[in-house]
Amino acid sequence: MTAATHSTLFPQVPDSADAVLEGLDPEQREVATALHGPVCVLAGAGTGKTRAITHRIAYGVRSGILHPSSVLAVTFTNRAAGEMRGRLRQLGAAGVQARTFHSAALRQLQYFWPKAIGGSMPRLVDRKIQLVADAAAACRIRLDRGELRDVTAEIEWSKVTQTVPADYAPAAAKAGRESPRDPAEIAQLYSAYEDVKRERSVIDFEDVLLLTVAVLQDRHDIAEQIRAQYQHFVVDEYQDVSPLQQRLLELWLGERESLCVVGDASQTIYSFTGATPDHLLDFRTRHPGATVVKLVRDYRSTPQVVHLANGLLAQARGRAADHRLELVSQRAAGPEPVYAEYTDEPAEAEGAARRIRELIASGIPASEIAILFRTNAQSETYEQALADAGVPYQLRGAERFFDRPEVRKAGIALRGAARFGGNDSLLDDVVDLPSQVRAVLSGEGWTTQPPAGSGAVRERWESLAALVNLAQDFAAAKPGATLADLVAELDERASAQHAPTVQGVTLASLHSAKGLEWDVVFLVGVAEGMMPITYAKTDEQIEEERRLLYVGVTRAREHLHVSWALSRSPGGRSNRRPSRFLDGLRPGSTATTGRTTTGGAGGIERGIPGTRESAPRRAQRVPARCRVCGRTLTDPGEMKLMRCDDCPSDMNEGLYERLREWRADQARSSGQPAFCVFTDRTLMAIAESAPDDERELARIPGVGMRKLTRYGADVLAICAGQSLAQSTDQD
Repeated sequence: MTAATHSTLFPQVPDSADAVLEGLDPEQREVATALHGPVCVLAGAGTGKTRAITHRIAYGVRSGILHPSSVLAVTFTNRAAGEMRGRLRQLGAAGVQARTFHSAALRQLQYFWPKAIGGSMPRLVDRKIQLVADAAAACRIRLDRGELRDVTAEIEWSKVTQTVPADYAPAAAKAGRESPRDPAEIAQLYSAYEDVKRERSVIDFEDVLLLTVAVLQDRHDIAEQIRAQYQHFVVDEYQDVSPLQQRLLELWLGERESLCVVGDASQTIYSFTGATPDHLLDFRTRHPGATVVKLVRDYRSTPQVVHLANGLLAQARGRAADHRLELVSQRAAGPEPVYAEYTDEPAEAEGAARRIRELIASGIPASEIAILFRTNAQSETYEQALADAGVPYQLRGAERFFDRPEVRKAGIALRGAARFGGNDSLLDDVVDLPSQVRAVLSGEGWTTQPPAGSGAVRERWESLAALVNLAQDFAAAKPGATLADLVAELDERASAQHAPTVQGVTLASLHSAKGLEWDVVFLVGVAEGMMPITYAKTDEQIEEERRLLYVGVTRAREHLHVSWALSRSPGGRSNRRPSRFLDGLRPGSTATTGRTTTGGAGGIERGIPGTRESAPRRAQRVPARCRVCGRTLTDPGEMKLMRCDDCPSDMNEGLYERLREWRADQARSSGQPAFCVFTDRTLMAIAESAPDDERELARIPGVGMRKLTRYGADVLAICAGQSLAQSTDQD
């Protein structure tokens, strides 16, 4: 498991400002040298965004344009902030502050509290759940552990979206949120929670941001003092900024525009926490003079992985899809993604474990392999399969299945029922083992139907449902097994899963895998009902699920395995189908009907200083289809040819060779690489279509207006069989 951006290419501190720029591609260099005015970097997955912005800061510092102490780089995790500080030190830019929003705000609040408010600052609480429980008790509302977590999440969402208790119900309805309880009750609990904090003189992490915003709004002298300290801001993962964080950023900036933001709308997967890509997508509107740089050169993944990633988003809808980036792999070709269908989930897990054991035997370190799933409840099957195969593993972003509180509590209840079941009225009318387990776990919160919505209640139910399913499978495999036998089986499974965590295969949810990468990635459970998840109903929720799968795909450097199961358990009904997101991408499937978007290419767009007009919107283009078989094309190379790579070509070989000779002459005379005139693909497309006039030539992808003006006459003359001298004489 590694960070999603490669370590610096400069093990030694560069000896000059210009040396900092060495090794950057043209777009990254543009980011590094655009030190004045607002800058927006739209960076696709694996395109080296952290490299670009750290070199930008270092170049500014080393060239004397930026003072280290005047720069504040903001990101979202302590790990990312620490990585950024380390890179800046390696580039000779020590002293630059790289912090999370909360860390930067807390530091300022602690410093200015005596001056702004007086006295000592309230204690900061790490966890809210106990306070929420006390607020519920004050309201005489009973909440179980899962509901406590969900109510806590609703309070956090309310605060980062700057929603007060009285406005919770309409705000939640407008945002399309599924409240874990009646919205009026949530509002009551939220208000009581705030009362409990005031009574105990404590604050939470959201209060840190809210209070800092309040101080900066009310005390202009303090705001100016901070603005005098920090004069240049860099914000990473800008698509994840909440309204509250955006407000804090605006107060830090004041009327200045010395700001660089970096993000990718196609990686927005945390909207349930209040994150929104709107600030990223509206950046050019708010800052018309901004320079926009698009990073699309993917240095992480092979062309085969990138092709699948691009294809996933090609059918996307919504605002983020309108601004998607078409990645272009910079790596050598690798293996095609592997798609696998299994009869049931245990078979899928065993298949993954078997293949992983083969990969490890071939020399791939276990730490460079990951299994990614949609929900934490899926981990138990894979933990067991890896343990059975003798493969070490480690869990990221989730507790081990048998360590989860609801699973441990359920185990205690089952053990008690096994010992004293004869005196338990719940078991009076049940005979078989699965019915006994369902009866016992119904007292722990299991129901025949899953709860609506997402969050902790749903995850808790899924954990209990996994135990119910395990009991059914165990009874089917061992007729006559008792509850005591099942408890013994659970104990054996729990002890068998204590595998070493060092150098182990990573098990992670797709959400917790954001920002990481591996050589080999197994995307499992990619079936309808899990991807997209059942409770994703609206178009916005479906599109976020698509982006979540896109994030999973782009975690893979070389090997990508995508799998699904037709049924949950052995012998079950085979009523599942692969995820709709794979339609048209996996072999043997057809594309889902709907709009196909064309991704944006890399490059630089410069704003017009002083204007308040927003940037013009790009016209929507119709889907590109193969002129031979009619399949929708998503690969940039295939789109240039207007046919699939494996469809037959009708290229005029003689014309192609004449075009290549002409291109070589043009490259020599202009002193630039041949591909800067036309790429091989564009020449092939010209040789296949043999255009008769400028209108036909202009239709070929790769022939823009600039190249049409510069080279059009020559190309048309060659296509017509004329020598260039003849063409010139006729002109």
